[in-house]
Amino acid sequence: MYNYLDFEKPVADIEGKIVELQKLSADGSSVDFAEEIGRLEKRSREALREAYRALTPWQKAQVARHPDRPHCMDYVRELFTDFTPLAGDRSFGDDHAIVGGFARFHGEPVAILGQEKGADTKSRLKHNFGMARPEGYRKAVRIMELADRFKVPLISLVDTAGAYPGIGAEERGQAEAIARSTAACLNLRSPSVSVIIGEGGSGGAIAIATANRVYMLEHSIYSVISPEGAASILWRDSTRAKDAATNMKITAQDLLDMKVIDAIVPEPLGGAHRAPEAVIAATGEHIQSALAELSQSNVDCREQRREKFLAIGRGL
Repeated sequence: MYNYLDFEKPVADIEGKIVELQKLSADGSSVDFAEEIGRLEKRSREALREAYRALTPWQKAQVARHPDRPHCMDYVRELFTDFTPLAGDRSFGDDHAIVGGFARFHGEPVAILGQEKGADTKSRLKHNFGMARPEGYRKAVRIMELADRFKVPLISLVDTAGAYPGIGAEERGQAEAIARSTAACLNLRSPSVSVIIGEGGSGGAIAIATANRVYMLEHSIYSVISPEGAASILWRDSTRAKDAATNMKITAQDLLDMKVIDAIVPEPLGGAHRAPEAVIAATGEHIQSALAELSQSNVDCREQRREKFLAIGRGL
């Protein structure tokens, strides 16, 4: 059984019946439920397909935030080998919201940055729900400088509601740290690839997502502010988050049309949480293709990155 979203209720009802029948069969019931289970499974697939046929932006936001969606470290474990994490910003401390280090991708050395939300209560508290403090972005800058020095590509996995807005973070220079991290992304001489795997929230995301190639999972979101935050500012009513999500153009499809991103990584029916291995493998294929293309190109990575971001919004 999955953690079902509000719009998945018809699917939840059917799959609940399937589980009940499977338990009866496992308990040694004399009645053969195989045919009924097969019929319900077909209905479940149809209901799921109908639910995901035309998701609204707000529904996509819910899918992007699904607690069972694969997180940064799931991708790191599946796609990379010899991962060696680095800790600390050499100034204040270590921020667990941003994980980073060096690893091998298809045998080649790469630098990795990512925002980790955590999978349970303990790990979510440890990683501060993926909301980084200044020391997290300064750690990111440190890793990017090392990547630049050793001429290895940078891969970033973005999944954050935004940078942490606490008083301590502001006192330690949150805005300055985000700006320096964004600048480090732009100045990186090595190729860089970024993937929004869940939420891409505000400067907290762009600080590590200013890459030569930016991809988004099909049901991820990317925006300057959360729908709830936008609704609070525009209408002083956070319950109008649905309206804000629709007007903000936060979906992968909208952002591809506006050339904010370069491509969409397809998700399995029902979202990435229903088949994490498949979506992680598809993400790896996109990263591999992008790195191969960038490594064979004679274009200066910094100049290409600069032109890419200056071109956003032109012709709209």
